[in-house]
Amino acid sequence: MAQMQWNVDSRRYRNPEDYRAALQDKKLIDSITGNLRLDSLEDVERLYQELNKGKYQFESQLGRQFDDDIYEQYMLLKKQAKEKKQSAGKKRQEKEPPKAEKQRLRMEELDEDMQKEIRLIYRKRERKRRLLRRLSIAVCLTCAIYLGCYYKQAKDSDNEFEALAALKESTVTQTRPKADMQPDAVVHRDAANEEIVYEVLDEYKTLINKNKKLIGWIKIDDTLIDYPVMQTVNNEYYLNHNFNQEEDKNGCIFMDYQCDVVKGCDNYILYGHHMQSGKMFGTLDDYSDENYYKKHPTIQFDTIYEKGTYEIMYVFRSKVYSEEDITFKYYQFINATSEKEFNSYLKEMADMSLYDTGVTASYGDQLLTLSTCDYQEEQGRFVVVAKRVN
Repeated sequence: MAQMQWNVDSRRYRNPEDYRAALQDKKLIDSITGNLRLDSLEDVERLYQELNKGKYQFESQLGRQFDDDIYEQYMLLKKQAKEKKQSAGKKRQEKEPPKAEKQRLRMEELDEDMQKEIRLIYRKRERKRRLLRRLSIAVCLTCAIYLGCYYKQAKDSDNEFEALAALKESTVTQTRPKADMQPDAVVHRDAANEEIVYEVLDEYKTLINKNKKLIGWIKIDDTLIDYPVMQTVNNEYYLNHNFNQEEDKNGCIFMDYQCDVVKGCDNYILYGHHMQSGKMFGTLDDYSDENYYKKHPTIQFDTIYEKGTYEIMYVFRSKVYSEEDITFKYYQFINATSEKEFNSYLKEMADMSLYDTGVTASYGDQLLTLSTCDYQEEQGRFVVVAKRVN
């Protein structure tokens, strides 16, 4: 795998623009910290105020990290100074003689108007206490109902996917009338608007009759990833709908709407939520560990028309960029216009890969990309790319 070419303070940069920005920030940081005492609250506070007012402008992640480090150091020194002050005050209190205990008055010793005033204050406090208790109970009940609904939905979702998997694995042996012996098929039209009939694999015939948006199935052995793959006219619907087209925040695994399993494309891109429960692609980032990859080097991805086994090539972190950003956007790589462009895409992914799997691809190979959210940065994504081998 190709190595990064630009380094500043042990940070690697993928292009000369980021590298030059980091060098400028490094020079500015060195000039700022030349006479700075990082153990002095006064020095650090002064620098923190200057940074907060925008006196210094940074252009790279190196500079932004320095800004964050100064803030954390300022908060640490401020906390230490406060603790030191409190400790000194406590020692002074221990040295002071105890104050004489105040004599308490009984209600009977107060005049009638004062007693009424005190009783009124107590009643107001009691009403407030009861109101807070009722509100607390209501909040607890609401949370309990929400959690109950969440776990019920999660359980229902698990049961549904298990049932779908059972349907897929079962052999289609149901008795049909002789007049209905033709295999299930899906009709597409070519560029000339002529009908082309594609036979659906046996294990998906029952499933596609339940939902025509089924396009395939993905499975990684010995993991939770074992799901149907959907495809519709956009990349929004199956973010929050399940196989039965019911609203479900787990959503479904779905293929990018621009991919085409009939006409073919260079790269099938599949998306799925990174659920904290591990559902969908919630365990995909386990591939950040090379040892995990070695135990799970292949992916089984079938379209409804043919089976496919894929070997993992690249594992990397990326993000969703703005339209103005001029950089490699893996989620736009669906088709390459030439062998040169195909190889360029592969080099970009190889450079970002967390480790070298030794697997490569050539122009004409079918690729598969799995993408999910990555919470290490805003709009972050965790990506696994594989090549079809059968």
